[in-house]
Amino acid sequence: MPHFSALPPLSLYIHFPWCVRKCPYCDFNSHELRGALDENRYVDALLADLDQELPRIWGRSVGSIFMGGGTPSLFGPAAIDRLLSGVRARLPLNGKVEITLEANPGTTEQDRFTEYRAIGVNRLSIGIQSFQDHQLQQLGRIHDRREAIRAAEMAHAAGFDNFNLDLMFALPGQTVAAANQDLATAMALDPAHISWYQLTIEPNTQFHHRPPALPDEDLTWAIQHEGQSRLAAAGYTQYEVSAYARTGRQCRHNLNYWQFGDYVGIGAGAHDKISDHLQQRIERRWKVKHPQTYLDGVNSGQHIAGNRHLDEAEIVLEFMMNALRLNAGFDEGMFVHHTGLSGDALAIHLAPALQRGWLEQDKTTVRATSTGRHFLDDLACLFLPDDK
Repeated sequence: MPHFSALPPLSLYIHFPWCVRKCPYCDFNSHELRGALDENRYVDALLADLDQELPRIWGRSVGSIFMGGGTPSLFGPAAIDRLLSGVRARLPLNGKVEITLEANPGTTEQDRFTEYRAIGVNRLSIGIQSFQDHQLQQLGRIHDRREAIRAAEMAHAAGFDNFNLDLMFALPGQTVAAANQDLATAMALDPAHISWYQLTIEPNTQFHHRPPALPDEDLTWAIQHEGQSRLAAAGYTQYEVSAYARTGRQCRHNLNYWQFGDYVGIGAGAHDKISDHLQQRIERRWKVKHPQTYLDGVNSGQHIAGNRHLDEAEIVLEFMMNALRLNAGFDEGMFVHHTGLSGDALAIHLAPALQRGWLEQDKTTVRATSTGRHFLDDLACLFLPDDK
């Protein structure tokens, strides 16, 4: 079991479960908004949730806050301000804390972006997905190409020098040329960060029940290979499977996930991972998904859907599933610090992957090889416990 001499970094994730319309590919905990949005009641619930989490994280400071969804930009600046003020009153924040808010181009206005910036949000993540109107319609998005471009322009105008554009590839009927056009449009808008990821069909989504015709494996690889070259040439360095950033603009919040840091999660359906140096264990906890059930139960502590403590094999597996997504890989010191396990616990698991040529190791670093990055799911399976 783990033994922590020091705890890993801590982040805060805040989930907003509502959206205007559920996208057919989306498997996140999001619910179409029906009727008026009671912003104040949900903010009250989030702060009550955080109050109940505080004993698990006493004395620890937060290095990043991420407001995700759903569509957090459905909430106005006054509600976000009250929420962040409540967080600051309860938790010490690092001096250069990264505060990200996800925004949908169909729910944004110039004044809102400016006010979000004024209340302390210093990073936006804008869900574009495509700049092609016919693709946006197939994806069920509520915005069009014009609104997508306008959202990025508004981010610049509001003073955000650090924002991300979410973009998908391998869309229904997409060609290499069309994918390149999407990337070219995104890069021309000069975001600090681009999340460029493949559309996949997930269970419990509309696309799973009525799947569209997606590009085959060869075409998907051609799109990915060409796109990665274009991103690199434009100064966007790939540092994770689907994350590309200008120098110094990697998403600190997501890096903490991939480096197996700790994070506390509040909101309907939020998950967390907290290392406990007193009990010498790692706990995962998750909240009930349905917004109304969450709202009804949070004040009485009935909003927690479950929890579990990770055993050593699970810790190794989860660490590897995350850290191997990073192009830079990890070193033994990070493994020991963030898992509480010894270097020997890692070494015994590496041999099969090293023998297959899926991992490479030098004196300080372990990383996936180019072959290993193409087979990350298979690589992760090598770290499954023997009884799985």
